[in-house]
Amino acid sequence: MINSFIFSDGKLVGRDLETEALRLVRGDKGLVLWVDLENPTDQEIKTVLTDIFQFHPLAIEDCVTPSPMPKVDDYEDYLFLVMHAVDFTRTEKFNTTELDLFLGKEFLVTFHRKPLKSIPSVIDRIAKANGPIARGPDRIAHMVLDAMFENFKPVTDELRAELEEIEETVLSRDSKQLIPDLLHVRTDIAHLRQIIRPQRDLVTRLAHGESKIIRAVMLPYFRDLRDDLIRIDEMTASFADQLLISFDLYLSKSDYEANQGIKTLTALTVLTLPATLISTWYGMNFEHMPELKSPLGYPAAIAITLVLTALTWLWCKQRRWI
Repeated sequence: MINSFIFSDGKLVGRDLETEALRLVRGDKGLVLWVDLENPTDQEIKTVLTDIFQFHPLAIEDCVTPSPMPKVDDYEDYLFLVMHAVDFTRTEKFNTTELDLFLGKEFLVTFHRKPLKSIPSVIDRIAKANGPIARGPDRIAHMVLDAMFENFKPVTDELRAELEEIEETVLSRDSKQLIPDLLHVRTDIAHLRQIIRPQRDLVTRLAHGESKIIRAVMLPYFRDLRDDLIRIDEMTASFADQLLISFDLYLSKSDYEANQGIKTLTALTVLTLPATLISTWYGMNFEHMPELKSPLGYPAAIAITLVLTALTWLWCKQRRWI
């Protein structure tokens, strides 16, 4: 699907033109053109990327082929950027969707295979604007990236909530599902950091004014995007540290519970020592054991066993084994 938007003096003056009209607008140096390709067909890709804009074949190949890492290539007349957005769902956690941008002095082309929340939000913002909103394609690119990075917030909020649940589980008695949850959140945090850090470096390059495509007036806006990504990266780093602390606490708790079990078993073993000792002593069946002939031998043995067991119990209690 091809969505197109035409701007004059920063104002939206037309949208969703036919292919031939796009060719005419592309040749008009006084207009700014934004073309969004959402899950386009092969013919639409050829028409827009090859016929109308005549992008470099390598850039087109990188665009249509999924790339696991963000990057930026400078083709003198335009920049080619590969970015990654996230879409959060409770069932599948967050998925990565690639967003490719061709940014020139008078045009912006965005390409994505799956729907992105950031694109409709920018379109809605542009449609509702009364005054000038996009005097240059770099301004539209900034709005798209800004909306895309805003969608990281639900992911970080959910990760924070999951970490809080893990901390509560660590301190509770029932922690059978803790290890799977720890591994699951650890994977999510690693995935998020893998997405954020390369994009942070990429936006930093744009914010430093390395390309003539980005106007000087837009550099503070891109520095603001860089600061947002740095903040998200630092937040995910703190999440990773918090997860390690929870895991260490879980291991300490497990060791403590194991020690308590060992203490209990040791105490039970010690409590049986008096009875075991006396029964073993009088079970040796020696012929000359005078106390066995005494009428008080049996009650005396029971009494000694009970007294020694009680003393052993008190001793274990003082040492907090019981």
